[in-house]
Amino acid sequence: MGEIMTSERTSGREKAYAFLKENVLTDPDRQGEFLSEQELADRIGVSRTPIREALLLLAAEDLVRLVPKRGAQIVPLSGREITEVMELRGIVERYAAEQVIPFGDRDLMSRLTELLERQSALSGPEHAKEFIAVDHLFHATIVAAAGNSLLNRHYDGLRSRQIRAGVVALYNQQGRQNAVLTEHRAILAAIAAGDRRAARLAIDSHLETTLKVLLAG
Repeated sequence: MGEIMTSERTSGREKAYAFLKENVLTDPDRQGEFLSEQELADRIGVSRTPIREALLLLAAEDLVRLVPKRGAQIVPLSGREITEVMELRGIVERYAAEQVIPFGDRDLMSRLTELLERQSALSGPEHAKEFIAVDHLFHATIVAAAGNSLLNRHYDGLRSRQIRAGVVALYNQQGRQNAVLTEHRAILAAIAAGDRRAARLAIDSHLETTLKVLLAG
């Protein structure tokens, strides 16, 4: 009986953790907001205990701040944190592109092309979150194709911050979605052509432009 209750609690915590990370923390209108445990429990369909446990996990990742007598606050991404995320992304993504280029993986090219087509169909602010989720998947697919499982897990750990930053960037600059698609096409074209230098430059240009948009906002 005790094992069943523990399993159910763990399941509730994981459900709450995933929902908070994917739907609440990525909402640009909720940055800096204090969260109501009861509201979240009602919305997710769990008790307050797994909500509290999920918030503790997020606090350990510095994604929320636990304030005595106030509760959990969504920590807005600072300029320094955004810069560091982009620097880390650049290191990982340039390396991954250089690793996949020699193999000329047709399946990889096909997957990346399909993701670009999905992104192209997600225009408008109402699709911002989904657009950025596919954006992350585009880059993560290249990283995964490099075949380094430790590096892949490290990169996946940046996912929440990447999506939060990406959504904010779309809100900060009109026309950013079209610019992202153009920048992604340049990355794909360089990889498909087997041009390492062009791939590095395309990745750097994409991340530098995103960083400028974020810091300007």
